[in-house]
Amino acid sequence: MQYTKLGNSDLQVSRICLGCMGFGDAGNGQHSWTVDEAHSREIIKKALALGVNFFDTAIAYQSGTSEQYLGRALRDFAKREDVVIATKFLPRTAEEIEQGVSGQKHIEAMLDKSLENLGVDYVDLYIYHMWDYATPLYDMMEGLNKVVKAGKVRYIGISNCFAYQLAKANALAGREGFAKFISVQGHYNLIFREEEREMVKLCREDHIALTPYSALAGGRLSKRPGETSKRLREDSYAHLKYDATAEQDGVIIARVAELAEKHGVSMSEISLAWLLTKAAAPVVGATRLSHIEGAAKAVDLVLSTEEIAYLEEPYVPHTLVGVMAQNTPAAAKEAHVWSVGNQKI
Repeated sequence: MQYTKLGNSDLQVSRICLGCMGFGDAGNGQHSWTVDEAHSREIIKKALALGVNFFDTAIAYQSGTSEQYLGRALRDFAKREDVVIATKFLPRTAEEIEQGVSGQKHIEAMLDKSLENLGVDYVDLYIYHMWDYATPLYDMMEGLNKVVKAGKVRYIGISNCFAYQLAKANALAGREGFAKFISVQGHYNLIFREEEREMVKLCREDHIALTPYSALAGGRLSKRPGETSKRLREDSYAHLKYDATAEQDGVIIARVAELAEKHGVSMSEISLAWLLTKAAAPVVGATRLSHIEGAAKAVDLVLSTEEIAYLEEPYVPHTLVGVMAQNTPAAAKEAHVWSVGNQKI
C-alpha cells in the first residue's frame, strides 16, 4: 500500500479509502444490496491487512448502522490512532428548519450521534454530505469550526458542491480564522469527468485533497458487457446517474476491458489506476473480499501516458445527475439569504 498526506492536513492516508456505503442493515436504509455485519467485518479486517487505514462512512448510510458496523470492527481489529475515520452528515431537514433548529445545533447533534454510533471520541474527517443552501455560510463554517475547536473533529471536508462554493467557503474561513475544508468528495470516474472543468484545478492549486466517490461507477467500470451483479441490478440511484449515457460510456468501458486483458488484471484495477493519477485517495466501496483486494492491487499498477490518453479520448461532456443536479437553491424549495454578519455574499 502507498500513503499520502491528505491535502493541507497532517493525516497520512492510504491511497485507497474503503467506502462503507455497502455496510449496514438493509432494513434500515435505501439500499437492498448492502452486506450484514459479519461480512462487513471480514472486508474491514482484510482492508487493514492490505494496509488500508482510511475509512469513509456516513450517518445516512442505513440509518447509522454502517457507522456502527465500522466502529465495532475497528475497535476489534485496529488501534484508534492507526486509522483515519471519515463520516458525513446531511444539512438540516425541512422539519428541523421549521422547528427553528439552527445549523450549528444540527451539526453538533449529528456529530454527537455519529460519535456514539462509531464508539469514538473524535473523527479525523467530518464531511458535509452536500452543500447546505438553507444555512448562511458564516453559520455553517462557524459551526464546523466549533466542533474542531472542541476536539471532536480533526479536519473538515465537503462533498457534492461546486468549485465556486468551496472557494468561497475557504476564503471566508481564511478571513475569520476558521477551519478550512481540506478535502472534497465529488462524483468522479472514467465515465463521469465533469469535476475536471473547475474542481480539479481549484484543488490542485489550493492543495485540497480529492477523494472521489463512485470510483467504479456503481460497478460499471468493473464489468464487461453482459456481466451483472446484485448492485448493478438493484442500485436505482446508480441507474439514475448512468443509464442515460450508457451507449457513449460503453466505448470507454470497452477500452478498460481491452487494457485489463493486455495487463492481465481486472477492469477495476485499470479504472482505479487511472483515477489514482488524478486523486489523492478514491473512495472505493466493497461488498466482497475480492473488491478490496482488487482495489489494493490498483495502487501498484502504472499506466503509460498513451494508455491514459486512450482511456480518456472517447469521453464526451455529461449533464449533471443525481445529488449535484438536485442540490441547487431551487431544489431547496425555499430562497435563503446568504450572509456574513450583515454583509450579503
